[in-house]
Amino acid sequence: MRQKSVREEGARQRAPHASDHGWDGGKPEGEERPGEPPDGGGDSGGSARHRHRHGGSGGGRPPRRKRRVLRWSATVLTVLILGTAGAGYLYYQHLNNNLETDDLNLGEHRAPAPTPNAAGQTPMNILLIGSDARDSKANQKLGGAKNTFGSPPLADVQMLLHLSADRSNMSVVSMPRDTLLQIPKCTDPDDGKVYPQTGPKYMTNESLGRGGPGCTVATWEKLTNIHIDHFMMVDFAGVVSMADAIGGVPVCVDKNIHSRTSAGKGSGLKLKKGTTEVEGKQALQWLRTRYGFEGGTDISRAKAQHMYMNALVRKLRENTGLTSPNQLRKLAEKATSALTVDDGLGSPKRLYDLGNELKKVSPERTTMTTMPFDYAGERVVPKPGDAEQLFRLVRDDISLDGKGKKKKPAEEKLSDDPPAADDKIAIQVQNGTRTDALAPVPGRASTVAQLLSGKGFAKAAPDTTTSLAEGRTVVRFPSVDLEGDAQRVAKSLGLPLSSVKKSTDVSGVTLVVGADWREGDAPPKPKKKDDKTPDSADALSGSDKKACMKVDPDYTW
Repeated sequence: MRQKSVREEGARQRAPHASDHGWDGGKPEGEERPGEPPDGGGDSGGSARHRHRHGGSGGGRPPRRKRRVLRWSATVLTVLILGTAGAGYLYYQHLNNNLETDDLNLGEHRAPAPTPNAAGQTPMNILLIGSDARDSKANQKLGGAKNTFGSPPLADVQMLLHLSADRSNMSVVSMPRDTLLQIPKCTDPDDGKVYPQTGPKYMTNESLGRGGPGCTVATWEKLTNIHIDHFMMVDFAGVVSMADAIGGVPVCVDKNIHSRTSAGKGSGLKLKKGTTEVEGKQALQWLRTRYGFEGGTDISRAKAQHMYMNALVRKLRENTGLTSPNQLRKLAEKATSALTVDDGLGSPKRLYDLGNELKKVSPERTTMTTMPFDYAGERVVPKPGDAEQLFRLVRDDISLDGKGKKKKPAEEKLSDDPPAADDKIAIQVQNGTRTDALAPVPGRASTVAQLLSGKGFAKAAPDTTTSLAEGRTVVRFPSVDLEGDAQRVAKSLGLPLSSVKKSTDVSGVTLVVGADWREGDAPPKPKKKDDKTPDSADALSGSDKKACMKVDPDYTW
């Protein structure tokens, strides 16, 4: 049986607008942590979190207390190392006690699992999470920011790694940490505490403090409707120890750089123009640098992380400098010690198998992207059209490098359950016409409900209690016995069957009038699908060895 280890997350309350500098140097950079949400959905105090540690030391010893906080780069190292180390399954059994697990999804909504391809293969989606928590001596020393010690962690780095069904290509989608969105209701599995759904403009990095990483997974699934299979998390100290173990990773800057302001802010990174192999603490500085790269934002920092990640993948595939069995074992020990994963990855064997799957993809077929966004003040929001386009490509398992085989459009399949008579189908109509730039169209749900009544759907009624933001008009249903009714409603409006979605968020057939149908008596005809990755996703190929970060002239030396 698994033993549980209790890890205190720190009950110190975080005041609104505390300094937010999760990926920068040892001192604040002048950014702000978000305060309590207007709807009171947040919780500023930490709670005791239970983690499940495999194995145990026997002899009745109590489970070890230890807080695992999280860095994406060590996660990637771990996944790839376990697939390349080659030390054998018996050795990985020895690593079993190092792993900790947590629940995968703490929300009520689950995105539908993808349909297997003709060969019976399915894609895999893994959410890589990093936090700014500083509640261990090692991480406090590396992270600095004493005023945040003991505060609830923020998921300041979130990357979705998508491995295609045929294992021919891999895509990574980064979401800026200050993306404004709606965090769903989450329930902490350890103490049963319920965190209510937030308003629509809540920073995504707050999700981690609302019950654990499973709430971050739930937030991604709600936003993207992408089914997430696993998550992985690691910490500051893990980045440094494993970067030391693996040796240098080449990175490039177009000018000399020193990430330090006159006020002492910045990561401290100091490099000469050109390519340098960074390791250990210097690798962590590269990953955390914001002041110094052109633009000085989380967006430029994400680009630098993508460059490092690509170079790391290339090095691990080539096994450059990793020829010593002792070195490989040391690296695997440190990697598993730093990890927190979901139950589905909770053994060395499963991580080893995952590493073997990832190894099948060449750097040429690896693509790094950032979620398309628009600025909303100092924060960002998903860019209408482009963000959904990127999410759809991942959902449909379409490669982001444009090199995949063109897929035939899926045939629309009618439900096996025939619809009821039109006048017997109860329909709830919701107004989803609100966008980040436009207010909802007043009375739109009532207008469309009357339109449906005129078509013979006598039980169509508006829901005036809610205002949603839905890019495209959709018909949702909760269970298979209502699928035929939902398809009948879509057909009557000229909507494609692809707009009919099963969802546990509704209790009956529900028509959400989207922002694409703000006026008129019929929704617009869907445009032919374009499977091109949006330019705004800023795609970077894993084979690009010439990528080089542009340096802000104010930070040269």
